[in-house]
Amino acid sequence: MDFNYSDDRRMLSDSLRRYLTDQYPIEQRNSVAYTAPYHSPDHWQALADLGVLGALITEADGGFGGDGFDIAVIFEELGRALCPEPVLGNLMALRLLAAFSATDHVNAVVAGSTQAALALYEANSPDTLADVATSATNDGGSWTLNGGKTAVYGGPCANLVLVAAKTDSGLGLFIATPSSIESNAAIDGGGLADMTFDNSPAECLSENAEQEIEAAIDAGRLALCAEAVGAADVLLEMTVDYLKQRSQFGQPIASFQALQHRVVDMATEIEQARSMTILAASKFDDAERMRFLAMAKNLIGRVATHIGEEATQLHGGIGMTWEYGGAHYTKRLIMLDHQLGDRYNQVHRLLEAS
Repeated sequence: MDFNYSDDRRMLSDSLRRYLTDQYPIEQRNSVAYTAPYHSPDHWQALADLGVLGALITEADGGFGGDGFDIAVIFEELGRALCPEPVLGNLMALRLLAAFSATDHVNAVVAGSTQAALALYEANSPDTLADVATSATNDGGSWTLNGGKTAVYGGPCANLVLVAAKTDSGLGLFIATPSSIESNAAIDGGGLADMTFDNSPAECLSENAEQEIEAAIDAGRLALCAEAVGAADVLLEMTVDYLKQRSQFGQPIASFQALQHRVVDMATEIEQARSMTILAASKFDDAERMRFLAMAKNLIGRVATHIGEEATQLHGGIGMTWEYGGAHYTKRLIMLDHQLGDRYNQVHRLLEAS
């Protein structure tokens, strides 16, 4: 397997890294990530202009990428910068809009003029679609939705909401306007929304879209794996730099062998996570996608949590302060495990796929 990026992917990665490093430093990130609308509209448009959103779908669907490695390249850089922009929600929504040939909506999202979100999970089914209770009713060709969704990624700023709801034919997919939205910042930054639908008029994209919805969620899982690798890389760099600067007994604590071993263990686990992400990306369009993504998400959920905890211990008290960037990387790494099914949920998915 060739682990090198193509020239186009390398250019996109380099451009995105330069932009986020120069224009979206951690201090600015923290100033917008916890205050409504929980992202920067100017930066969102800049990301669209860089081609970030277009790279998430294929050329046939109106983009210029769309495979597993395109997703991984983008989200690894977003992870390195702890970027709070709602790319995850737009990724999943874009994949579904493209799957059902909603060309006008796809073009608007790719251009940055529309922000989309996918309302999936509910309070009684935080990790699975099996118990979705939101219902869709067809009355003479007009659809209405009733129910509620929780933790909708990018929901606070979305002006196009896709909703998974039960129909007589299975799990349908709809475009609808919520009756109410309650927005909050996630503990690690970025916006989440709880939505209610009370006889809300809806446009039906499909009365049975479960297969397509699962594929879109898998795209989100791959994105989270790549994001974790990028964030873990930076946190390791910060940890090594801190150990070189912090002194005890008249010498840098980086010279202590016990701490060196812990750092090497961190680096080894990150490389294992990177390799698993590459493997999952290579299988993204295969029949075995679900199995490899479940394996990747399980492993990376464990690795990300371990890296965050080790970095905090090696930093000591400063590693838990708001002012120190490492604390924000740790929060993000730990929360990545809980998005789109945690490590334990992935074990069940892996058993289903075996």
